[in-house]
Amino acid sequence: MALHPALERVTQRIAERSAARRTAYLDRIAAARTQGPARTGMGCANLAHGFAACGVQDKLWLRGNVTPNIAIVSAYNDMLSAHQPLKDYPDILKAAIRQAGGTAQFAGGVPAMCDGITQGRAGMELSLFSRDVVAMATAVALSHDMFDGALLLGVCDKIVPGLVIGALAFGHLPVILVPAGPMASGLPNAQKAKVRKRYAAGEIGRDELLAAEAASYHSAGTCTFYGTANSNQLLMEVMGLHLPGASFVPPGTPLRDGLTEAAGRRVLKLTDLADEYTPIGELLDERAFANAIVALLATGGSTNHTLHLVAMAAAAGIELTWDDFDELSKVTPLLTRLYPNGTADVNHFHAAGGTAFLIGELIDAGLLHEDARTVGGATLAAYRRTPHLEGGKVVWRDAPAGSGDPDVLRPADEPFDTHGGLHTVSGNLGRAVIKVSAVRPEHRTVEAPARVFESQEALQEAFAAGELDRDVVAVVRYQGPRANGMPELHRLTPPLSVLQDRGFRVALVTDGRMSGASGAVPAAIHVSPEAAAGGPLARVRDGDVVRLDADKGLLEVLVPDEEFDARIPGGAAPSAEEWTGTGRELFDTFRRSVGAAELGAGVFA
Repeated sequence: MALHPALERVTQRIAERSAARRTAYLDRIAAARTQGPARTGMGCANLAHGFAACGVQDKLWLRGNVTPNIAIVSAYNDMLSAHQPLKDYPDILKAAIRQAGGTAQFAGGVPAMCDGITQGRAGMELSLFSRDVVAMATAVALSHDMFDGALLLGVCDKIVPGLVIGALAFGHLPVILVPAGPMASGLPNAQKAKVRKRYAAGEIGRDELLAAEAASYHSAGTCTFYGTANSNQLLMEVMGLHLPGASFVPPGTPLRDGLTEAAGRRVLKLTDLADEYTPIGELLDERAFANAIVALLATGGSTNHTLHLVAMAAAAGIELTWDDFDELSKVTPLLTRLYPNGTADVNHFHAAGGTAFLIGELIDAGLLHEDARTVGGATLAAYRRTPHLEGGKVVWRDAPAGSGDPDVLRPADEPFDTHGGLHTVSGNLGRAVIKVSAVRPEHRTVEAPARVFESQEALQEAFAAGELDRDVVAVVRYQGPRANGMPELHRLTPPLSVLQDRGFRVALVTDGRMSGASGAVPAAIHVSPEAAAGGPLARVRDGDVVRLDADKGLLEVLVPDEEFDARIPGGAAPSAEEWTGTGRELFDTFRRSVGAAELGAGVFA
């Protein structure tokens, strides 16, 4: 199948604008490649320190120069349900690698925080910055020159992008991401959303809300809604960093363990000591990132990836822009309905055909680069197959030709919508992204007076007081990366949804984040430039009429330019003295050096 002209055009544009940076990056990782394992050039004391705690057999192999040694870097902790299954992975991987003729060492752990736990609390203001902390921790783990490849264990939100960014600093090494899989489906998503709205409206109490949440998030494994964590898993597979079909196999099953073992064996074949040398820095090229954008759009995935994909690409010397997302969105069909864009979860998606069916449909529509390199085979064509256990080993078979549930997953010629789930909007308030896959067409255009807030708590208080029972555009500013770390504002979804259900025309405009949990209320997020950087949101006043039109790509305040430009900015970001507690003071350097949302909101130049 020939490439769709838009995909070909966007990919070519990415390659052209990135040429100088990409060439410099590839030259850098080529220079890092050594003849034989890097550890053979170490001093004897250095090497002895590196294998001092190993068993006798591993010591013998590590003394030589023909046995590959694999780093294991993990985000395990047993507080996060998604990462709890990773506890036993290092032992499983070491055994599989040793049996296949290699060695492996647990190189280091990285922090893993949960946005679901920190929602609406001070800790959420560290969440986005934690991505770059994870990247640096990954680099520390890989910095000992002991390794010929790496296995990265992580699942959620900022953790997977951080692992990838860190690994790209060692782009001469092959890398496989090893996932854990989702928990079993709990309370139906439609019922969960209803309970949250009733609580926001004051119809039920905390005990009933907590019971519903506990029935939703109830066991080990990734939360099953299609937020950033599960968007991570899908993107890693489409980008060729997972084994085919590995993303959504549940934890604690024989197939999950089999895939983990297979990842250990497979990475050995990708090292410079084997025949299929596949360094991550070469694998993640402009085709891989264009494929990721398409997959995100085709599934209505998390808006966080308009930050994370840009940041990961930059680490590989590739420059993505929101214009790339916007242009591809116009030609990418929406093929899934997953909560919050529907009622089904990722387990239903997996049962309906999952990643193999999705990838096959997009390849056949010319919307993926089938020739992109992967860890699971020569090209992305290998990802049209699904894993099965046969004689205790994983084998891959062709996926069914049709969807098992067209209410959840559809073929490209019968989509839920003809365009992708994300748009960009722009105007005299700046540029922003908006997730429209869950927003009904009649709600995609809102023109109403603004009510300006500088915290989500202030909005909630106004809602509780009945002050928002009208058509309103809620402007929540000083929520960008330079202001307070760009927290997610999930707590705003229930009250704004209640207002919309009451028949009011409602929208949210913010320089903060909403992520994969954003729902049916139109939300222009990541507004750039942010208010703390002198962006125009700082000049909006209560009562100004704001127009948000997702279909036409407009975000503007209907105030004469001369008057608006002459206004003195209102409000302010918290000062360094105010931004303290919960460890925030330790991250003030990040706040002062972080880049704009459009550039990935990272601290690395």
